Amino acid sequence: MFAVYASSFSADDPLSGLVVGERPDPEPRDGWTTVSVKAASLNHHDLWSLRGVGLREEALPMILGCDAAGLDEDGNEVLVHAVVSDPDWSGDETLDPKRSLLSERHQGTFADTVLVPRRNVVPKPASLSFEEAACLPTAWLTAYRMLFVQGGLKAGDSVLVQGASGGVATALIVLGRAAGLKVLATSRDEGKRARALEIGAHEVFESGARLPFKVDAVMETVGRATWSHSIRALRPGGAIVISGTTSGPQLDDAELTRIFFLQLRVVGSTMGTRGELASLTQMLDATGARPLIDRTVPMTEARDGFAAMAEGQQFGKIVFTR
Repeated sequence: MFAVYASSFSADDPLSGLVVGERPDPEPRDGWTTVSVKAASLNHHDLWSLRGVGLREEALPMILGCDAAGLDEDGNEVLVHAVVSDPDWSGDETLDPKRSLLSERHQGTFADTVLVPRRNVVPKPASLSFEEAACLPTAWLTAYRMLFVQGGLKAGDSVLVQGASGGVATALIVLGRAAGLKVLATSRDEGKRARALEIGAHEVFESGARLPFKVDAVMETVGRATWSHSIRALRPGGAIVISGTTSGPQLDDAELTRIFFLQLRVVGSTMGTRGELASLTQMLDATGARPLIDRTVPMTEARDGFAAMAEGQQFGKIVFTR
């Protein structure tokens, strides 16, 4: 079958290990099912995999991709939950110490067909296109959990979204606005700030700028470059929810004094559960909010999509289609 896969690692030139070609069809497995992929979206996780982060060399060649929407074996329209938990695990899948994502231990979604546990298949609402549904399982599910599960935000609350251009950040803006939150966003780029306003942010600011008021929560995916600003943007008792560190994990100053004196909460968040993915699809179906797609690329031209992400060209999600 056709597939986009990693054949080798390179920290300096990750795309050198990317191959667009043929791989064997998945072999049947008890408790698992196949999904014929119609659309799949690109994540930074895929670039990190090509750098050798989170992917073992002995697992190569590995088909990349965490997210997919397509048809199950009965022809039903579905999307795939990317978190693969241990068969014996019960409860929140994101807390399973043996969990992995598709494309780490199990072949990923950038292919004609993907093999997944039956429990990982979620019905796709007819109101969502395959391209829109393919955006949900990683970036949009991460944003949903950050806002409403780990952040506990509700209509009328205020939230600051740092670095408003990537898949998670744009999802945070759209979902926050749809849920009745007061949404503020930052970006170093004037054009991206303007786009953030277009998709739902109430106010936008340059990175590090002083805000007109303290917010209830900050959604943090950047890390070192924005951490101090995020802490200082919070009201007493507020929360910072962090799901990534794209600018680096090391901090010169963790602002610990401010954290304990103002009784701030620092909450980690990773992906989301199957139930939360189902709730996210229902929210989009009910509100009419939709994933922001930067571009749609045929999977045969996947290298172009990877290059755009590596250069930071996108605003929203890059989607591959079959």
